[in-house]
Amino acid sequence: MKTRCPACGATLSLDALVQFDAARQALASAFAISNEIGSALIRYIALHRPATRELTMDRVARMLGELLPDIKAQRIERDGRVYEAPPEAWIWAIYQAIASREAGRLKTPLRGHGWLYEVLTHWKPVAGNVTRTPTNINTPAARSQTLEAVAALEQMKRGT
Repeated sequence: MKTRCPACGATLSLDALVQFDAARQALASAFAISNEIGSALIRYIALHRPATRELTMDRVARMLGELLPDIKAQRIERDGRVYEAPPEAWIWAIYQAIASREAGRLKTPLRGHGWLYEVLTHWKPVAGNVTRTPTNINTPAARSQTLEAVAALEQMKRGT
């Protein structure tokens, strides 16, 4: 069944609209946790997009649906062990993925969440001052100029 958008006139199937709704609800849930984690998840999901085509809304909704329970629980299980994973851990791990891709150490498109979960097992909270800016577990020198600028802005914002 085809439907027409009243605003732009685009024609879509009813299936596509349902998929959009599922993806919208998943993103709304992510942004309800925090704007930072919602923004980070959008960037992370983009790492799964093949170079030659777009992600379907159904796949976006499914990927977010796989992550959100663990994000909300603030813990993950990997290789039979449980690891604490508060929102700042997820943000840190996602920025690790982005920095690794920019440095050529991460091949995209990602096929699942195993890489992210493995990185989450390396997250350590910073005592007294929880940082939301990334530090690379592999090589600190490999951070991009963009991530360095974000880190500097965060420090200015905190007044340090």
